[in-house]
Amino acid sequence: MKNKILLSAVLFIALSISCAKNPFTGKNTLALVPNSEILPSAFAQYGTFLKENKVISGTSDATKVVNVGTKIKNAAEKWLNANGYQGYLKDYQWEYKLVESKEVNAWCMPGGKIVVYSGILPITKDEAGLATVLGHEVSHALCNHGQQRMSAGMLQQLGAAGVGVAVGGKSAEVQQIAMTAYGATTEIGGMLPFSRSHESEADKIGLTLMAIAGYNPEQAVVFWSRMASASGGNKPPEFMSTHPSDETRIAALKKLVPEAKAEAAKFGVTFK
Repeated sequence: MKNKILLSAVLFIALSISCAKNPFTGKNTLALVPNSEILPSAFAQYGTFLKENKVISGTSDATKVVNVGTKIKNAAEKWLNANGYQGYLKDYQWEYKLVESKEVNAWCMPGGKIVVYSGILPITKDEAGLATVLGHEVSHALCNHGQQRMSAGMLQQLGAAGVGVAVGGKSAEVQQIAMTAYGATTEIGGMLPFSRSHESEADKIGLTLMAIAGYNPEQAVVFWSRMASASGGNKPPEFMSTHPSDETRIAALKKLVPEAKAEAAKFGVTFK
């Protein structure tokens, strides 16, 4: 009983003192690990990754990645400054690298460390397609999604410890069933929807950033349609995935295009 009370107290305290409001989402989000710890670790991991993989430099594609990435970063700064968040990105260290790989992917680590795999370039095709990808990835960093996933993982582990305490006096079979059920329930009912919500947030904010940067947000729909065709529909059901389905994503983006254009218009950017 004492252990159960202690775990409940720890969980309550953690949730009470470890929330941070994000300017891009307007939400209070989990922040059990501060960025002062996360960012140095992310920067070190990024450096290690670059040493262990082939970075493409001096090509038109490499230059395009840097140029488009810089425009997206500048758009984020414009939005923050206009909304009273000057200096919000002071701890970010932006870097954009094109890495040789057949993988159709790109990512942005906490603090603005970005990698684009060469395998995605045939699908991005042009600057607008690349801006869609980079806007999305940069938005993950701006929303501190890495910090939130780490915090959620810690809470999931704490919950598992609570389940272990609750069934500690039961048979080994009961304990195994309880832990398996807890893992499946929290993954499908908690962690995966949590991840999909991050993807949707990054889509929405990325759409606004690419628009402020001067790229027509309608091209995001075109890009994700190409991505859907390239995948050939070989994906798990949405409820078992970390990402929204192609249909869900594209439908949501179509609805968000007018909002992104309206936001860009505040900065003097308009589209025909």
